[in-house]
Order: sequence, then structure tokens, then C-alpha cells
Amino acid sequence: MSKIPVIPEYLLLPLSKEEIIADYRLAYQSRQASMIGRREVLTGKAMFGIFGDGKEVAQLAIARAFQKGDWRSGYYRDQTWMFALGVIGIRDWLANPLPNADEEAEPAGASRMTTGHYASRFINPDGTWKNQMEMYNVSADVSPTGSQMPRLVGLAYASRLYRELPELQQFTQFSNEGQEIAWGTIGNASTAEGMFWEAVNAIGVLKAPAVITIYDDGYGISVPNQFQMVKENISAILSGFQRDTTPEDACPHGYDIYSVPAWNYPALLETYWAAAETAREYHIPALVHVTQVTQPLGHSTSGSHERYKSAERLKWEEKFDCITLMRNWMLANGIASETEISQWEEKDRQYVEAERKAAWEAFTGPILSERAELLTILDELAQNLPQSPEINRTRQKLAALHQPVRRDLAITIHAVLMATRKFPSPVRQKLLDWKQVQETAQVDRYNSQLHSDTPKAALTVPEVKPVYSENSPTVMAFEVLNTCFDVALGRDPRVVAFGED
Repeated sequence: MSKIPVIPEYLLLPLSKEEIIADYRLAYQSRQASMIGRREVLTGKAMFGIFGDGKEVAQLAIARAFQKGDWRSGYYRDQTWMFALGVIGIRDWLANPLPNADEEAEPAGASRMTTGHYASRFINPDGTWKNQMEMYNVSADVSPTGSQMPRLVGLAYASRLYRELPELQQFTQFSNEGQEIAWGTIGNASTAEGMFWEAVNAIGVLKAPAVITIYDDGYGISVPNQFQMVKENISAILSGFQRDTTPEDACPHGYDIYSVPAWNYPALLETYWAAAETAREYHIPALVHVTQVTQPLGHSTSGSHERYKSAERLKWEEKFDCITLMRNWMLANGIASETEISQWEEKDRQYVEAERKAAWEAFTGPILSERAELLTILDELAQNLPQSPEINRTRQKLAALHQPVRRDLAITIHAVLMATRKFPSPVRQKLLDWKQVQETAQVDRYNSQLHSDTPKAALTVPEVKPVYSENSPTVMAFEVLNTCFDVALGRDPRVVAFGED
């Protein structure tokens, strides 16, 4: 009797072998980026680092289900997802913690956001809206844990409004009849916060199309789940939110709830494809509990998880590392050989290291150039003033710095100007002029765009002075507010009053 041939598992997925290999290589590159980012902090080049190691494979699956027009409201461990969408590149990501205030080098926020925070630009330089249907949309991350959840409510509810309100059908650059999903991510520890529960309840009540991922590594920094979570299992706690799918329930409220291991690539793909299809088509939200998550580099560069995790736990994390298990799965399914994978990994290590070097040079290059200009001026100043010994000492101190920052240049300029304050000269004026040029540039680097500076900015709206007469009526303040609401709601159908109280 002939044996029934075993079909390799990967052939059951709607992905080509090349797409699977590309996914693995991106996950591996992301892990290398995390390791390099940690090294940059520990060697003093960057101030702080917090990474998405251990979550790479789950994020590959999220990215596969994410479509243009969708929105993300996530948190600081979503790097692989962002790489996969092309929202940010590895070089851009490595520029973020340095920090580089050049938005070309660090497009997420020109280093005005905390490390690991992401954003896409959905407004053109002239203040007009970009076509969000042609973009992977990422709302700018905020630092307090859990604060992404209230925003997720609004992003998801918007899709329902665009589907149901005829007045909004004209805004095709914002929605395709409500086919968009709002994707949220959160860590298991943050699910203990009130914002999480309020948001989950609101999304369920509103039947808003959201897919919420909960990464569960069993800890909240050093605190195990048992000390912060009933039953130590968030999907078990959330089971009451599971929607009723009985035939008589014609309008089901609630969620589809999934639980899937962080290392199971095929199961993760199938889970997110299923969750996305239901949310997109029927506006039924989903909760995806990603379990057995590892965190090989610890919570952040501010601590070491070896201090609070047992030897057994650390050994388990090494065994269940998602990249290692995806690698083994590829080998078992004949997707690639050991030699091929090893060759790719070596190339990817070199690639990420080259991106690190390029990010570092993009950050330090302009500063080193500015230092060279300043040193030349100081040399000229020392030759023309009697304070040359003091000027030379200050100059040598600046020249000796291996990694100067602009603050070092400013300190040097201040010290020299103080030392030469009683000796005005053309060369000293040259230093003052150079200082002025730098300060003007710093304003643009670090203080611009605190408010919108586009033609659409609120401060450009012409002021309308109130007109009073002897016949002007006296009304209650709430009547003024209600009139403002009536006018705003009548003027722009995108203005929505949320709630009924």
C-alpha cells in the first residue's frame, strides 16, 4: 500500500515560498536591529532603548492582514510591523534614539518622540490632507502605557460612521465605505489599566472594527501576571466579551476572541486573516491574545531581566524564541536549507550593521562639520587676542571629544565669548555671527512646529470681532455653546458629537 504523501504545511498558506523567506529575513533583521540598538545605548551613543524582540513573528502576521487605509494605534514594541509596512526603515529606526532632529533621517518625529514611537504623516506641507486610502496610517504614539486605547476607539468608530452616514460618503480620501480597520496593540500588564477596559467596552458597544492584539510575555517589567491579573490569563478574563453567534441573535455585540502562540507563524497568519476579514466586512471587533511571548533582551535598556526571571524561565524563553522556531519550521517544511538560511542571516547582520553605521554618520556628520568650522574660528581668534592660552585650552577640550553634540559646541562658544568679552575684534564678531547662525538653525531643529505652521493653521484664521448694539439680547452661556455646536455640526459633517449625555 502506498503512503499518502504529506503536504508541507506552508503549501496550505496563500503565500509563496519567497514571501515566507522575506518574512523570516525581515524578522531576523528586526532582531539584529534590537540587539544593535541595545548596544548603542550601553556604549553611550544613545540615551534609552526599548525594543520589540520576541514579537517579530506575530507582527509579520499583523502586517500581512493590514491594508492601505487601515489605522494603527499601538505602542513602542511594534517595530517589525512598521518595517514590514515600510512606514519606517531600519536606518530611520536606528536614528530615532540618537537623537537626530533631521526629519529626513528620522521621519517618525525628527526625534521629538520617545524611542520606539511611530507615526506616519497624513498632512501635506501646505496643510491639506493626504489620501489616507493610499497609505498605511499610523497615529503618533504617546508614551503613557494604555493611552493608545482611547484613540483606538475613535479610529475604529470612524469606519462605522463612514459606512453608515450618507453625508460622509463624499470623503473618499478618508474611507472606502468603512472598510478600514483600526489595529491596536498593548502589553499584558497594561490591560490592568482602566483605559484598556473602557476602550474594550466602548468598541464592543459601538460595533467598531478594531483588532486588538495583547502581547503576553507573562510579566509587567519584573512583576509576574499572578500579582496583577485575575486568573493570570487575559483572554480568560475577557471571555465574557465573546459575541453570541446563535441564529436568533441577529445583531451580535461583542468580540471574536483568539489565543495564539507568538512562535506559531502559520497559526498567527490564519488568526489575523480571519480577524481582519470579519472586522472589515461585518464590523465585528477582535481580541487576539498572543501567548508564550519571549523577551530576550529584557524590558528595556534600563534593567536586566536576568535579575528577576528564574533560570528555568530563561531557558524556556531561549527554547521558544519565535525566530528560532520559525527557522525550524522553515527547515522542517523544506522552504530553505540550513546553508541558505545561514547565508541570509550573515548578509542580514551585515546589512543592519551598515544601516546602523549610516544612521550614526547621518547624525554625527553635520555636528563634526560644525565643530570643524568652530575650531577654525577659534584658531583665528587665538592668533589675534591676548587670551590665546585660555582659548586654546577650551579649543583643545572640544577637539578631544570623540562624540561631540551641539551642546558641547554651545558650551565652548559661551566660554570663549566670556573670556574675550573685554576685547572686541573682527574675529570675535565672526564668532558671534557664527553663533547667531547656529542658534537660528537650532530654533528650526528643536522649537519649530510646536503648533501648525501651514496655511491651514488656526492662528491664520481671520479674527471676527463681536458686534454689540443696544438691541443685543442677553442670553445664558449654555445657549452660546449650543449655538456653536449647531453651527459646527451643520457646517462640517465630519464633526460628530460622541455620546448622548
